[in-house]
Amino acid sequence: MSQRPSRPLPTGWLVLWTVLLAAALGGFVALGTWQIHRMHWKHALIARVDGFLRAPPVAAPGPRAWAGLRADRDEYRRVELRGVLLDREILVQANTRLGAGFWVMTPLRRDGGGYVFINRGFVDAAHRDPARRGEAPPAGPVRIEGLLRLSQPGGGFLRSNAPAEGRWYSRDVAAMARSLGLSPVAPYFVDQSAEGGAAAPEDAFQAEPTRWPVPGLTVVRFRDEHLGYALTWYALAAMTAMAMAYGARQEWRRRRAAAGADPRRAVR
Repeated sequence: MSQRPSRPLPTGWLVLWTVLLAAALGGFVALGTWQIHRMHWKHALIARVDGFLRAPPVAAPGPRAWAGLRADRDEYRRVELRGVLLDREILVQANTRLGAGFWVMTPLRRDGGGYVFINRGFVDAAHRDPARRGEAPPAGPVRIEGLLRLSQPGGGFLRSNAPAEGRWYSRDVAAMARSLGLSPVAPYFVDQSAEGGAAAPEDAFQAEPTRWPVPGLTVVRFRDEHLGYALTWYALAAMTAMAMAYGARQEWRRRRAAAGADPRRAVR
């Protein structure tokens, strides 16, 4: 009894599968290469921000420089500015290492004119009322040092800011300025550093901080998993190439057998 080999694929199906596998192979290679480019970009970003954090503070950009600010060039730069904090604030929902609560966003009237929102730090729900924080904010001229952050328009994930209801999920500078009737306002805000520009004091991470709001809680951390993603895409590309090679070999054998040219046909 003879064993009949499987029949070759019709030419149309063979072309279709070849095109699909070739497209998948090209797509996997392209995605892996894109992740490599992203990895280099991320490493440059980390190096740039690390340089900002180590450098001495510079003067916060004035109105003439506002239009040219860019996230990839200016965000997380250490800055300083002088002015007077207004007796007004907006609370923006936040999650920090101290738990859930709010960022205290207070406008500062600069000595040279204009306003800049200052993120004075974090308060929990029990201290959202300024009267319960203990120490009142300074009433006279102040010098603020911190990290420049660009505006965060729109709101949070699936949650839009509702200024009329006092619900804020992102630090949208333009919307906050409209809410308080302030103009002109810088398109950035400043995350105030702890005293001396260092990290937040040790007592900031205890169960009950001694001062509210707690400054210096900005998290400067960037995910750097692009190499792992790239290797995954390249592995899929290699598997696709192996599948194409195996399929081509099997199809070649089937076609040889169909033409009666396969010497390895078994006869029982």
